[in-house]
Amino acid sequence: MRLILNVLWLVLSGFWLFLGYLAAGIVLCILIVTIPWGIASFRVGMYTLWPFGREVVAKPTAGVGSSLGNVVWVVLAGWWLALGHIVTGLLLCVTIIGIPLGIANFKLVAVSLMPLGKEIREVGRGGPFDRTLGR
Repeated sequence: MRLILNVLWLVLSGFWLFLGYLAAGIVLCILIVTIPWGIASFRVGMYTLWPFGREVVAKPTAGVGSSLGNVVWVVLAGWWLALGHIVTGLLLCVTIIGIPLGIANFKLVAVSLMPLGKEIREVGRGGPFDRTLGR
């Protein structure tokens, strides 16, 4: 099911959203001071390209620096990308097939506004129960 959702996502919205993150990352990397935000844009862009089967979790070691960095991110690129997710989500929710993809777009708004201090990982990896199952 994840494969079907990811392929539909890629065709209907993922590729275009990925291009937005890629453009933001390139612009932020050209401005030398904002390279960390450019790298975060590439990371979230790769997640946006193929999201189902992966999850975004907060890093426990992220501190005040990532919160301040997120404020800079929102000013530079985050609100444009969040707007892209909202518009795409609304357009996808018009069709019945697109409703799960639209909901996924709405969930990505929070990630597009605050990408620093977050970690993207496979679903079911790294949790407390994984150690007990011997993974």
